[in-house]
Amino acid sequence: MSTITDVAKKANVSISTVSRVLNNDETITVMNETRERIIQIAEELKYSTPKKKTTKRKDTTNNYQIGVIMYGSKEDENSDPFFLAIREGVEKQCEESGIAISELIRLRNSTPSSTLHELDGIIVIGKIDPKEIEAVYPKSNHIVYINDSPNPKYYDSIISDLHMAASEVLHHLSSLGHEKIGFLGGYEYVQRFNNNKKKYVQETRREIYEKWMKEKKLYYPDYVFLGDWTTVSGYSQIMAAIKKGNLPTAIFAASDPMAIGALRALNECGIRVPDDMAVASIDDIDIAGFLNPPLTTVKIYTEQMGRTAVNMLLERIHGREVPVKIVFPTSLIIRESCGYVLEKMQ
Repeated sequence: MSTITDVAKKANVSISTVSRVLNNDETITVMNETRERIIQIAEELKYSTPKKKTTKRKDTTNNYQIGVIMYGSKEDENSDPFFLAIREGVEKQCEESGIAISELIRLRNSTPSSTLHELDGIIVIGKIDPKEIEAVYPKSNHIVYINDSPNPKYYDSIISDLHMAASEVLHHLSSLGHEKIGFLGGYEYVQRFNNNKKKYVQETRREIYEKWMKEKKLYYPDYVFLGDWTTVSGYSQIMAAIKKGNLPTAIFAASDPMAIGALRALNECGIRVPDDMAVASIDDIDIAGFLNPPLTTVKIYTEQMGRTAVNMLLERIHGREVPVKIVFPTSLIIRESCGYVLEKMQ
């Protein structure tokens, strides 16, 4: 019986591309000619997706089929590349490991079908209620969570050290003499399928900010600006703060897209960065270093998080019984949005 690898070789494309085309993944962009060629070759080789297979697969890496369940929509990825970078890391590692992503499910758009039971494992990207996941995929020891760790006693998980990241930003701004530090962030929820009722949870970056500022007796509620996790929200929140007056001297933005919106608002209102206000953030997306001024931010290793999740899932499939939680470190990238500092010259 032909495998997905046979189809990929004959079509001269990656295994991931074949899998996504045959499973009608709307997020993939390929030429119609390529799409038709893949479908035709699959038919010629009589290859069927895991949904249609009835024979038992051989226990080889090239035949593993996994699913990816994502917190955000396609529009979310377009506005904030954080989750996109994680997903691409997963896809790259799957392609290199000969693993097919048979299901790509976006939480807000659909409910997974019963065919998930046939998969060898699931990778969950974002904060999603584990009860929802286990309802459609009961093998909890073959689930890896990225950017969330709902229960490290039961699930494999990968997170970034956001405590470290937030602390690095605050230390940096404080070292530059700032006491009036504002926070620009969003609300954090645990999501459920089809936009069912969401559960609010405390957001780490905001929690660390408030604790830090209160310990130094510098906390001022009017310096906390909250919206959603978009550039538009960052812009509108800071524009509203400018119109209200009594601004902080520095802004700690919880994500780069929000910081970009803040920079736009400040620029439009003639508030110079970093001369009049410093701006620092978390993510280090590709565009961060090309802004004017380039953005000081904390690097999150998103692609490597995605790649590592695939390797962790393979370990589970191969028999590892003890769950593992990996916490990725972060790195402060100092650029001009907070001013020219001695640290940069060293």
